[in-house]
Amino acid sequence: MEVSFTNDTTLIKSLKKGDPKAYTFLVRTYHHKLCVYTYSLTNDSDQSEDIVQNVFVKIWNKRHKLKDDFSVKNYLYKMVYNEFIDQYRKQKITLSLEKKHIEALSTIIEEKDEKSLERLIAIVKQEIDKLPPKCKKTFLLSKEEGLTNIEIAEYLNVSIKTVEAHISKAFVLLRKAVGHKVNGILFLLFGNSKKVRS
Repeated sequence: MEVSFTNDTTLIKSLKKGDPKAYTFLVRTYHHKLCVYTYSLTNDSDQSEDIVQNVFVKIWNKRHKLKDDFSVKNYLYKMVYNEFIDQYRKQKITLSLEKKHIEALSTIIEEKDEKSLERLIAIVKQEIDKLPPKCKKTFLLSKEEGLTNIEIAEYLNVSIKTVEAHISKAFVLLRKAVGHKVNGILFLLFGNSKKVRS
């Protein structure tokens, strides 16, 4: 038999105590309503289900931090909206990166020649390996680790101008080897999460 919680305060206190009956009541009372609301934002039933599920999981995981007196319904709707916004932003970033990835590929190889792509990547790897030690370390901290010039300067205990000089030198040498395609190759080499800047 399902337990009914007469008001928000009782429900919240039971949730904070880790009462599974309170969690079950919360899900059964609001799951469908929240899915309907989320679908109005996403127009995607699977995504709506994921968002609502994430919200319920977050509430359970953070139940100890819940305030003793607030509107559960309003809180849930607000959390769902925030979760939707977070996913939307991540999706926009992903789509943007996918676009950059496609552009990088198209600038590297006009004809779809995988061997040519592999050859270019191999050349860039070899050229990076041949860089002077300090230049190579600085360059990899920037491209492989994704550190900013300021972070690299602090990490290596050198000036920002020194960092910029090493990175510029690396790009000059790499451009001599593969020309204007260097940015695209570096983008593919170091993954979508890294910013390729020259």
